[in-house]
Order: sequence, then structure tokens, then C-alpha cells
Amino acid sequence: MTHVLVTGGAGFIGSHVTSALLAAGHDVSVLDVGHPAAHRVPPAAPDGVALHRADLRDRTAVGAALRGVGAVVHQAALVGLGAGPQDLPEYVGCNDLGTAVLLAAMSEAGIRRLVLASSMVVYGEGAYRCGTHGPVRPAPRDADDLVAGRFEPCCPVCAATLTAGRVGEEAPLDPRSVYAATKVAQEHLCAIWARESGAAVAALRYHNVYGPRMPRDTPYSGVAAIFRSALEAGRAPRVFEDGGQRRDFVHVSDVAAANVAALGSGPGFRPYNIASGRPITVGEMAGLLADAFGGPRPEVTGEFRLGDVRHVVAAPDRAASELGFEAVVAPADGVREFACAPLRG
Repeated sequence: MTHVLVTGGAGFIGSHVTSALLAAGHDVSVLDVGHPAAHRVPPAAPDGVALHRADLRDRTAVGAALRGVGAVVHQAALVGLGAGPQDLPEYVGCNDLGTAVLLAAMSEAGIRRLVLASSMVVYGEGAYRCGTHGPVRPAPRDADDLVAGRFEPCCPVCAATLTAGRVGEEAPLDPRSVYAATKVAQEHLCAIWARESGAAVAALRYHNVYGPRMPRDTPYSGVAAIFRSALEAGRAPRVFEDGGQRRDFVHVSDVAAANVAALGSGPGFRPYNIASGRPITVGEMAGLLADAFGGPRPEVTGEFRLGDVRHVVAAPDRAASELGFEAVVAPADGVREFACAPLRG
């Protein structure tokens, strides 16, 4: 077995990945700075796991954490759409500069295996087809259309209504938020590093991850945690747009299993969709969670965030065929568990 360093290993997804690696027999250590966007209390690692409390941008600290390590699972990142333009430097610093420092330190240490936590946000909108013009890439949605309640993207050629499909890993990258741009940059940096150093990089493009230990309602939380926090406070979940936007909600235990499987990926840079394969709408997710929690029914508000996209549904076939990974938690079962699971303080 391998000694694996998990960056961000005390966070929501990282803590589950750390536990899954331990269960698989690996030696594990964690590097986590305890960023306030993810931690309201100082981070902790499981018993017996060394915790390096350090910023990923600190090259000396990263080099020390890599001693004796054979592979890195890179979960550390500032996630979500954030609070506004003032977050730009922190997103780029944490996500892109931090990744660059990590790759340089791995090269110095002779470590050639990396699993990168990427995201479905690299695609922008998902896959669409026009009845007349075939596969098309819709432009970013116009604010005036969103204000008027016209949420569905149109064909960029004829303005016809489009049919949404499943997006595969070969789709063009089209980031439409600051966070998305930093994840694309991470992938590019890792692809160049893999090619130049002969390393193996599996970039796991997570779809909408949910489950126990999600951070409570913050500007950086996922929509599932925002809904759950509202229900816990006795409020109705507020569903943006008309609730018809489709996503693939994947349970964090499945994501952790995908990371363990990805340690065996082949050489070079290779991206993988990590998804349940059973998409639902955001409105359906809110309804399932409200039913399981026994709380108020969701409220569809018509509000929107300009950086959001309409439909992103994954084709998970590559991860199944190449990594042997398939999600096992059905959304209805996972949401029922999540309704009562502890959130992070």
C-alpha cells in the first residue's frame, strides 16, 4: 500500500476520502489550513493520522508534508460561487497558486501520482442539441432573460428551444464563474505537469456532492447544505429559478470510493466524471430533502445567480470502464440519510 497525502483532508469531502483510504489499507496524512470558508472550528484528522496545519501556498510546509509520501490526493480548494468579486484573489491564490506550489514540491520529492478534485463546473452548460442544428454550445444566459423568467438556453444559431443531454469528458471546457475558471486552470497545470514529468493524474470532475459533514449555510456551501440549513432553522428551502434545472447529486461516500479507485489510474492526464448517473432537478432535490426532514415545503422564488448554469448532467461511463467505479447510493436513499446527518459547524 501507499502513503497518501490528502490536501484538504480535514474538510467535507477530504475527510471522507481520508477515511476511505485508511479503510483500503493506505497510510494517510493530511495537509489542511483550516480555511474559514470551510471550517468554523479548527480542523482535525482521524486518530493516528498526521495533520499538517499549513497553507498550500507555503512551499516549505508543503515540502515537509510530502516526505515519505508516494501519492497525493488533492482536495484542497475554495469552492462555490463565493460572495462576490472581492473573493477573486483568494480563489486564484488558494486554488491555482496552491496547486502550482504543490506540483513543484511533488516534482522535487519525486512523487508522480496525483488525484485531483476537479468539478463539473469546468463544462459551463452541459450538453445540448438543437433539432435543426444538432449539438450546440449555448452562450451564457442573459440577465434580462433571467429577470423575465426565461431560464432555458436557446440555440445560438436559430434561438430554438434545446434538448439537454449528458456531457462527456471530451466536451469543451467553458467556465462561467470564477470558481470554474480556477478549476480549469488547475486541470491545465496538472496536465502540463503530467506530460513534462511522466506523472499520472486522474482529474475527478465531481458533480453535485452532498452528504454528512457538509458545511452549514455559507456563500461557499453547496445547494444541498443550503436547503438542509434552512430546514433545520424551520424555514422553507428557497429554490432559485423555476426549480427545473437538472443536476447529478452524488453522495460523498461514492466520491470517496472514486478517489481510492483513481489511485490506480494509468499514466498521463485523464479526466473522469464522478456522478450518480441518476440526475434530478434542483426542485426535486429540495422536495426530497423537505419530505425526509419533515420540514416546510420548498418555495420556488424565481431568483437567480448570473454565474449559474441551467443543466449539467454527466455521462459516467469512462469512470466505470477505466477505474471500475460506479456510484451505489441512489439520490432518494442518500437524501433520506442526509436529512438527519450532522453538518459541519
